[in-house]
Amino acid sequence: MNRYVRSALIVLGLLIIQTTFLPLISVEGVIPDVLLIWVIYNAVRRGQIEGMVAGFVVGLFQDFATTQFFGLAALSKTVTGFAGGFFFNENKTAVTLGTYRFVVIVAVLSLLHNLIYFGVLLQGMETTSLFSISSWSSTTMVYTAIISLLPMFAFSRKPTS
Repeated sequence: MNRYVRSALIVLGLLIIQTTFLPLISVEGVIPDVLLIWVIYNAVRRGQIEGMVAGFVVGLFQDFATTQFFGLAALSKTVTGFAGGFFFNENKTAVTLGTYRFVVIVAVLSLLHNLIYFGVLLQGMETTSLFSISSWSSTTMVYTAIISLLPMFAFSRKPTS
């Protein structure tokens, strides 16, 4: 199967999981962002260009599904995909994806993504402050980093060739 078709099917499945099942395990209204984990995975595995393209496409799909603030998810995930490409190293991809480095990368980039996303989303609200933006960003970052342990453990079990 073509790599892009497989990626599109994975994104579609993750989008269904993100919008239907993950709200059921929300903690105080905070849900992890599995689509962001996919964008970071693509950026670490393939570099900045594919990370940006994946971020834009995934963000656009998320914008179509949520219709909250059209274009905001595409912007924040594109920036995150670009930043994730800095962690691309062709010789160390398997090591990065299979160790706690991946969780740390997801945590740092999730914080960047959430600061952009919530920084723009919460503008114009009466109670918008740096504290509310940072609290939403940090709690979502922690939850996303915890969920990123699942793909990390899956990659750590893969045999290297």
